[in-house]
Amino acid sequence: MRYLIFLMLVAIAHAWTPAPCWAASPSEVVTAERAFAAEAQHRGWIAAFKTYAAPDGFLFQPGPVNAQQSLAKQPDEPPDTSLKWWPQWAGIARSGDLGFTTGPFTVGETKGYGHYFTVWQKQDNGQWLWVYDGGPRSEAASAFKQEMEPSYLPMAPMGAGSASKARLEIETLEAQLAVTANNNTISAYKAYLADDALLMGSPAQPQAGPYGQAAELARRPHQLQLKPQGGRASQAGDFVFTYGEARWSNDTQTRWGHYVRIWQMRESGWKLVFDEILGVPPTIAAP
Repeated sequence: MRYLIFLMLVAIAHAWTPAPCWAASPSEVVTAERAFAAEAQHRGWIAAFKTYAAPDGFLFQPGPVNAQQSLAKQPDEPPDTSLKWWPQWAGIARSGDLGFTTGPFTVGETKGYGHYFTVWQKQDNGQWLWVYDGGPRSEAASAFKQEMEPSYLPMAPMGAGSASKARLEIETLEAQLAVTANNNTISAYKAYLADDALLMGSPAQPQAGPYGQAAELARRPHQLQLKPQGGRASQAGDFVFTYGEARWSNDTQTRWGHYVRIWQMRESGWKLVFDEILGVPPTIAAP
């Protein structure tokens, strides 16, 4: 009898697996971003990008290409230290395996300004490497200076339970967003934007919150054709990075580019906390 009781207790123990206790801080990805930026000033931005790009990291050139394969064609010497950037806002998944940073960048003293967006993923060895990097040019320098401390996205209160479940849920939401955006871009995004979400893509300075969102949405095409291309989700299922192709028409021609997004689980459900539209120059025809 005691043996049978023992077997029952073993079965119960295996059936009940406590939820993992996640411990993560967005300061982790800020530290990685600052080290990345410092490396660019020490060895040049090409060498730094090679060092911090994940094996499966990608860039838009103009479509998505493997970053390491593309960067291998660029010489490290002489080192080019003209590109500078620093984090202004960052977020991380509850599971501490996926995060992002965004902030201003400058090229030389007067050659240009913009805002980068980097998605970071923790590797099996514990190192943070970027899986996506890109962002729009700006019409003026940012008021957020390098010595200022970044702000952080609040941690998700819960997750979907797994990366695969989160991806499936987001695929459904993105399909719904795409249907609406094909008729009305503003309505499509308003249905999913978090109050503190940040939108980028135009030359204007990005500003989080409802006012900044409304201003950026007003600059976007009235209709967008959106096609998903990929993404990844955190182990906790609370944080999903997606990207895809975007097409639209203006008065004279059809334009195209890409979207990049971060979805986060909130108490009210999935919300968009970041979105950027990156247009390809009009001289490059859509594929």
